[in-house]
Amino acid sequence: MIELIGVSKSYAKGSVKAADDVTLAVKPGEIFGFLGPNGAGKTTTIKLIVGLLQPDSGSIKVAGVDVLKDPLSAKRQIGFVPDQPQVYDRLTGHEYLNFLADVYQVPENVRRERVENYLKIFGIKDAVGDLVQSYSHGMKQKLVLTGALLHNPPVWIMDEPMVGLDPRSAFLLKDLMGEHCRQGYTVFFSTHVLEVAERLCDRIAIINKGQIIACGTLEEIKAHREKETLENIFLELTK
Repeated sequence: MIELIGVSKSYAKGSVKAADDVTLAVKPGEIFGFLGPNGAGKTTTIKLIVGLLQPDSGSIKVAGVDVLKDPLSAKRQIGFVPDQPQVYDRLTGHEYLNFLADVYQVPENVRRERVENYLKIFGIKDAVGDLVQSYSHGMKQKLVLTGALLHNPPVWIMDEPMVGLDPRSAFLLKDLMGEHCRQGYTVFFSTHVLEVAERLCDRIAIINKGQIIACGTLEEIKAHREKETLENIFLELTK
């Protein structure tokens, strides 16, 4: 569902490599965790996948669609949740969701049902008529999540999606992620919470200084490191 081949992206006239020859393949029906320390290249790689940045080299496909050659079709396959909930503050929550539903051409009856469902799940139904500028960080995160999932995209790409969520909403989001993958779709998300990655992910990749330094199931990554936790492996690989 997601394929990166030899993807590189640098800044400061090439002196800083945020993504350095990244090659990854994420399968249908898979929850894939993307781990790395601050500044390792996680967010840059995610922005490359969703088309917010263009790579210096390499190719990227989402659900079989080339992100560079057909960006609009690729974006239709994606539900994207950024690391910061960027929302139009002077819209109401309802206006924001209708705007996104219009962008993705979600029919009126379908959007109504999906909005109702997600607002109930995330517990912001009573606030949807208020201006977004009155929302807390957590409420904005829930609104962005709702908007990202409205068009029922096959590929969910989320950058630290649980930051700012209360425990109940984080639990329900994890349930949604599992159900999405049981339908044969894909979830790709970054996180700093190693316990979440350990419990939730089918496979993980660890990125450091723009390079993928480990990739596979937890068992595969632990194979040559007996009795070590993911935390210990992560610290060892990224020290």
